[in-house]
Amino acid sequence: MGKGGMSQGEKEDGEEVNMAAWLLGVNTLKIQPFELPSLGPYDVLVRMKAVGICGSDVHYLKTLRCADFVVKEPMVIGHECAGVIEKVGSEVKTLVPGDRVALEPGISCWRCDHCKGGRYNLCPEMKFFATPPVHGSLANQVVHPADLCFKLPDNVSLEEGAMCEPLSVGLHACRRANIGPETNVLIMGAGPIGLVTMLGARAFGAPRIVIVDVDDYRLSVAKELGADNIVKVSTNLQDIAEEVEKIQKAMGTGIDVSFDCAGFNKTMSTALSATRA
Repeated sequence: MGKGGMSQGEKEDGEEVNMAAWLLGVNTLKIQPFELPSLGPYDVLVRMKAVGICGSDVHYLKTLRCADFVVKEPMVIGHECAGVIEKVGSEVKTLVPGDRVALEPGISCWRCDHCKGGRYNLCPEMKFFATPPVHGSLANQVVHPADLCFKLPDNVSLEEGAMCEPLSVGLHACRRANIGPETNVLIMGAGPIGLVTMLGARAFGAPRIVIVDVDDYRLSVAKELGADNIVKVSTNLQDIAEEVEKIQKAMGTGIDVSFDCAGFNKTMSTALSATRA
């Protein structure tokens, strides 16, 4: 979890042993004890009820790295999560045991210029669940700052609560791009982030959304979730010019904003070529 933790043996006092999913090596996960830090005055103890599997978790499992982050020692995985409050610190006033919460997985320093300016997501000292060397949340329980635990409405399930973190990625992108009723949107990639970005763009009022991918099944899901049109493309760089024409035809009007939710050279080049200046 965010404040660290370590694998320990069985407790002798009869208390429940907190178990977690530890990444021990390439394609090697093991459920073993995970000792939590003591509960601080502004912390809460949360029993995990739903934890998503992110692409980064898969990267760590298969290669022990994700971009520049490298797993050098055993690490608890998981960061998209929701659970139920079991204990609260002495100074916590906004949450009580029994509250259902979604957890924001990154703990920033609150002291740097980014944090003071309200852009704490850019904090250089960010401690993010399951980002080496910080442990994650795929455990029975975690200790986390109360300010980063958000109470869920009664009509939102814990599974949906765990999806708040990836959903926030799409909503943040739409906010930054000023998506609105006059913005036609192209989305490169129909994976989970592409889909939540599509849903976010629709909620922001985008009148027409086209989503692009190499996989038929992902495109069918995008269509079911409300994409106005879908375009299947290849992984071949030589096909960009032809595919840009197909994408623009599928949109039927100018493309105002494109989101690259795949992160390949080809998807970026396609998005830049398809979007009007």
